[in-house]
This record gives sequence, structure tokens and C-alpha cells, in this order.
Amino acid sequence: MILTMDAKRRLTVPAGLGAAQPGDAFEVTIDTDDDAIVFRRINREKDWLAVLEQCPAPMDDLPPRRREYFHARL
Repeated sequence: MILTMDAKRRLTVPAGLGAAQPGDAFEVTIDTDDDAIVFRRINREKDWLAVLEQCPAPMDDLPPRRREYFHARL
């Protein structure tokens, strides 16, 4: 399918092409060699705790949080 960009640099995808809803998030990959833009829908409903558990870095060596709020020195 061929899409045309409007004056405000927006691409409009026909509703029948994909099951996207307003507010959906997409990852955009630009391939300059093939002159292509690829959109992949990403799931925004992920559990942040599950994502944190997949982190390869250990969370045991984090510095302790400060108890007081930040105060700017002017």
C-alpha cells in the first residue's frame, strides 16, 4: 500500500488495514539503506515489575535513597 504524507508530515493509515486504536504506541525503525520506515505496535499494558525483573543488572548494589527533598542552592 502507498501512503502519502500531508503538509504537516503526517501519515494516515486506512482503518481497515490494521486494528489500531487511538492512543496505541508504536516503535519506529528507519532503514536508510532501503529507504523504509517500519512501525511496530508495542504493548503499553506491560507489568512494570515483570519488566524490572528481566533487567540483567543486579538491583542489590543501588545506593540508598535520601530521606530529605532536594533543595536548590541559590
